Amino acid sequence: MSFDGMVTGAVARQLNTKLKGGKIEKIYQPEADEIIIYIHSGKENYKLYMSANSSHARIHLITEKDSNPQNPMGFCMLLRKHLQGGHINEIIQKDSERIIEISIDTINELGFSVNKKLIMEIMGKHSNIVVIDAASNKIIDSIKRISIDVNRYRQLLPGQQYLYPPSQNKISYYKLTENQLNNLISKTSYDLSRCLLNSIQGISPIIAEEIVNQAKLNSSQLDKDPPLSEVYNTIYNMVQKIRSGNLNPKVYIDENNIPKDFHIFNLSSMAELYKELTFTDISEAISYYYLNKNSSNRIKQKSSDLHRTVTASLNKLYLKKQRLSEDLLKAEESQIYKLYGELLTANLHLIKDSIDSITVFNYYDNTNVKINLNTRLSPSQNAQNYYKKYNKAKTAITEKNIQLNETNKDISYLDSIVCFLENANTIEEIEEVRQELIEGGYLRKRKNNYKPAKSKSLPYSYMTKDGFKILVGRNNKENDILTFKTADRKDIWFHTKDIPGSHVILFTEGKSISDNSILEAASLAAYHSKGRNSENVPVDYTKVKYVKKPSGAKPGMVIFTNNKTIYVNPKDAK
Repeated sequence: MSFDGMVTGAVARQLNTKLKGGKIEKIYQPEADEIIIYIHSGKENYKLYMSANSSHARIHLITEKDSNPQNPMGFCMLLRKHLQGGHINEIIQKDSERIIEISIDTINELGFSVNKKLIMEIMGKHSNIVVIDAASNKIIDSIKRISIDVNRYRQLLPGQQYLYPPSQNKISYYKLTENQLNNLISKTSYDLSRCLLNSIQGISPIIAEEIVNQAKLNSSQLDKDPPLSEVYNTIYNMVQKIRSGNLNPKVYIDENNIPKDFHIFNLSSMAELYKELTFTDISEAISYYYLNKNSSNRIKQKSSDLHRTVTASLNKLYLKKQRLSEDLLKAEESQIYKLYGELLTANLHLIKDSIDSITVFNYYDNTNVKINLNTRLSPSQNAQNYYKKYNKAKTAITEKNIQLNETNKDISYLDSIVCFLENANTIEEIEEVRQELIEGGYLRKRKNNYKPAKSKSLPYSYMTKDGFKILVGRNNKENDILTFKTADRKDIWFHTKDIPGSHVILFTEGKSISDNSILEAASLAAYHSKGRNSENVPVDYTKVKYVKKPSGAKPGMVIFTNNKTIYVNPKDAK
């Protein structure tokens, strides 16, 4: 795991240096397992991010914008009650574990000064954020409550005594002596890196390998008399760097700029395979790693429920479309009923009562036609019955076509929603799509619904090589704003041909536009569409004045004329 005990130690030192003595101004809980604390310390304002998510638990300072639920969650309200307005006394790491304790001096309801602790436990799926009363060591609450049914040894419930996670009898690298290390290694029967991993607290597998590599030893087997002083010196030097803050955190990225790992120390095994990005600030390195590493996974997690809802609705619409098409096909075949009615009317004198069929001459194609009859009806009633079937089918064709047209519009709209969900780059974009679905009646409003920003819509912005501005809508509502409120009538509008995607506006500013700018804008339209991974995507473009929105049309749905089509490669947009 990247966030091991050494990274935790470096973060704890940085937080203590910057936040000690700071005042807690605000507390937010954007997600069920996340906390953001606004702290004023010295002359600076900081944002402390804490996540107990099972796949990316962490604690560090952030600078990026955050979103907040309209109604604060219960744990957030509790933290505000007990911690807001308090001053941070100290931030320490528990031994060399992945546990950080924030000691906070605050005032209780009676006006007395009390001490609380906010504890961040980074332990994979068991990660948690716990607030306790320092004097009694009793839990006030935790972001994830753990009952006796889940863990018999350690319950995290209000009123319970707080217990640290089991230490597993490992030695903290802060307290490790050379004699202790020699004794540990002399008793082991397996490789050196595994011995370090199993004996020393807070060391991850990759850093255990790195210690052995820096000590220039062979990890696969232990020599009879290995120079263990080199191992101890390597660990000692690492500890001193953590204590002094003399670190150069590195993030390792692949050829697609996707982070693969990070650490406060150089990882030679990663450096051989991946490119290094060096940071001077540990929180910046952690933010970069998780924002770029987990953004796609996080966005998929956030959009999964939306995707399921939209997909389910799409499946129902496709089934409805199939049934309507089948009904239309049957109705269109009903033209024969009109013919039967005409032929029966022309041959009423030949029809005898109580016969179940008659063969008559079809004067349209000079053939004989057999017509089934209802024996309980008279010849004229049989003819009228066929006319009724024909008229009913004719009405059905009109109604089915209207329903089929509406169904196709709904499918196009939800296809565009799927496209925006798949191409979303931020949580905010996902939440804006969610809000659109709520307003459209596809989703129910949640109690802790995302509160949209009050600022104006901010579409993607680009510049062509010729210096012309291009804006790209991030969702259907933004598409409408961009096309009908932001763009001028003389600007150029782009959209992929018969493919869901964003509205793209090339701002002309009254100047003539080069073919190269047209090509660049069309490439962006293809990239921000469902055809992103294709190679030859058709894109329609026309002046904004030729784009119209039909009355009652769903967000983002338009019609246009006087358009031209260009074929582009979405990869050119990069």
